[in-house]
Amino acid sequence: MKGIVAMEYSRIRKLREDKDLTQEYMAQLLHVNQRTYSRYETGEHAIPLEQLCRIADFHNVSVDYLLDRTDTRKPYPRK
Repeated sequence: MKGIVAMEYSRIRKLREDKDLTQEYMAQLLHVNQRTYSRYETGEHAIPLEQLCRIADFHNVSVDYLLDRTDTRKPYPRK
């Protein structure tokens, strides 16, 4: 889309690589193909909120951490 800056989700890639996981593994976890997941990491595709939450839960971090809005990894307490 013209005028919209794509967001690169570098923390998602780093978390995946820190656990020695492949893009294919994460794609299967999210029920998407590997190319779609790759596009999530590069910011070519926006990550749907439901998928972003799944990724945060999987890595036990907050969505704000994934979005680089905080450096605190700890997820928020659940109700």
